Amino acid sequence: MEQGPEYGLVDLDEAETPGDEWEEIDVSDTEADRIARKRDREFEQFEERIKDADQFKVEQSVFDDATFAALYKLVQDGHVEAFGGPISTGKEANVYHALGDDREVAVKVYRINASNFRQMRDYLEGDPRFEGLGGKKKDVVLAWVKKELANLRRAKTAGVTVPEPIAAERNVLVMEYIGDEDGRAKRLGEVHVENPQTAYEVLREYMRRLYAAGLVHGDLSEYNVVFHDGQLVVIDLGQAVTVHHPNSREFLERDCRNVAAFFSRQGLEVTEDELFEYVTRPDPETSGE
Repeated sequence: MEQGPEYGLVDLDEAETPGDEWEEIDVSDTEADRIARKRDREFEQFEERIKDADQFKVEQSVFDDATFAALYKLVQDGHVEAFGGPISTGKEANVYHALGDDREVAVKVYRINASNFRQMRDYLEGDPRFEGLGGKKKDVVLAWVKKELANLRRAKTAGVTVPEPIAAERNVLVMEYIGDEDGRAKRLGEVHVENPQTAYEVLREYMRRLYAAGLVHGDLSEYNVVFHDGQLVVIDLGQAVTVHHPNSREFLERDCRNVAAFFSRQGLEVTEDELFEYVTRPDPETSGE
């Protein structure tokens, strides 16, 4: 019988030491805000070109000048060279396919006015990185973007396969594009899982590595994991919280419940309690050793 995919578990020996739990995240005005206020001729020409592009026309009512300035700054810095069409659209953010520095990237644009302000605050409040964060909606959304960038960096450092974080400017995040010429990578819930046992072991190990690095995903399910090039890739880490968050245990229990339920439907005998124990044990025994 042919063996199923191994899902490309990253070797921990190749991972760096997880980052400082208390790194500071600055939510003050960015260069994009200054560009929007200055509004020189070159920026105005860029803004008009973007507004005329088919993929952005529907967004003119929700993209403010500073959002266009953030895109302009990312282009100036060489992180984005050309914009493509939308990968996904949602209530809080749209994700666009783009060409970066000789590679394809994903540009995630959070909409200040449309974002779920109250839900974002639930994940930010209690996170030591955001103590003293004010109540302005703009500050909350900007903090969320900085948080997603920081979480992606920490997850990657801990040996978890995630989209490579590239840059953030105001309410715009640039990261590695996960997909091919046929489109974005399929979510785990959208594909036939050929080797569910191995997939489960890889995903639970990623959950453990996140926890050991001081993070809980907070919204993990078969819809926030994609399958690409033989690997499982964890996505959407914007809501991930530190283990010091007052609701971190509740969020982790929910993650374990979602993951265990999915793989139970794939025919495995797994429980959320067993998964929770594995994730939170400092040095769990590796399966098969």
